[in-house]
Amino acid sequence: MSAVETPTRSLRFWQGINQALTEEMERDERVVLVGEDVGRPGGPYGVTRGLRDRFGDLRVRDTPISEAVLVGLGVGGAAVGLRPVVEIMFFDFAMIAMDQIVNQAAKYRYFSGASMPLVIRTMCGAGGPNGAQHSQNFEAWYSAVPGLKVVMPSNAADAKGLLKSAIRDDDPVLFIETLGLLPARRDVPQEEDFLLPIGVADTRREGTDVTVVAIGRLVDRALEAAERAQEEDGISVEVIDPRTLSPLDADTLLASVRRTGRLVVAQEATSPYSFASEVFALAVESALSDLKAAPIRVTSPFVNVPTPVPLAEARTPGVDDVLAAIRTTTKES
Repeated sequence: MSAVETPTRSLRFWQGINQALTEEMERDERVVLVGEDVGRPGGPYGVTRGLRDRFGDLRVRDTPISEAVLVGLGVGGAAVGLRPVVEIMFFDFAMIAMDQIVNQAAKYRYFSGASMPLVIRTMCGAGGPNGAQHSQNFEAWYSAVPGLKVVMPSNAADAKGLLKSAIRDDDPVLFIETLGLLPARRDVPQEEDFLLPIGVADTRREGTDVTVVAIGRLVDRALEAAERAQEEDGISVEVIDPRTLSPLDADTLLASVRRTGRLVVAQEATSPYSFASEVFALAVESALSDLKAAPIRVTSPFVNVPTPVPLAEARTPGVDDVLAAIRTTTKES
């Protein structure tokens, strides 16, 4: 008897988010959406389009331009039984709500023993002429906060499955969407209730010579670099997408590094004090004797994001950068 295949549909990244929000709001009337322009305009990039018409302005609310207020609204709503989804338009402005996120939401269970079912969605990275104040990657800052889960999907399927799980989670989740991935397509399961577990990495490609850990836009670029490394150099590359930055699936990452003996970490953020640095520390502390070569970070240079799109894109690591790192780490051993 042949297995029944789950039907899929090709969706853009933003459509995966929209579909997850639609399904969860239909499933649970406690789910509400608040943020700047999430209602009538449908979000700055159309991610929430159609939700206000479908669920009404009591459950999809536009807010003033005050991130501290709108995250505070989410904290208060979650504390009294709602399951709010709060949108911060750009990740850069999560800093304005830092106290609400770090000192209130993340510590609520620690102080009270009660749940705080809050999702904070935000957009990071380059992808338009937005400049240095609207294009930054601060995922490492928030991954260092106890009590806060940090999720960063790299494709439409993971975005849908992880967002649905985040909305159902009883603790606060920072859900990071990558601006440069919004138009990217992926086949998304259309089963009745497609969920992906938070805290479980995805081995996107198996390999034996090098482990590449990539997040955000760098996942697809790492996969392309891995294909070229195999075709042009005969190097077998394993590509791992953590999907959740905190809690990090250390077991999957370490098992791969111990098997290949080499590590490359690729991210859009800069190198110092970053997610890549944490993966390096994990590898050195737990798998140093297995490493055959020094790990390599593939990151953006330590400069601000330029406003012109060509310059912003040139700053972001590309396929050639990941491929060069793969080749370097195999030559070192």
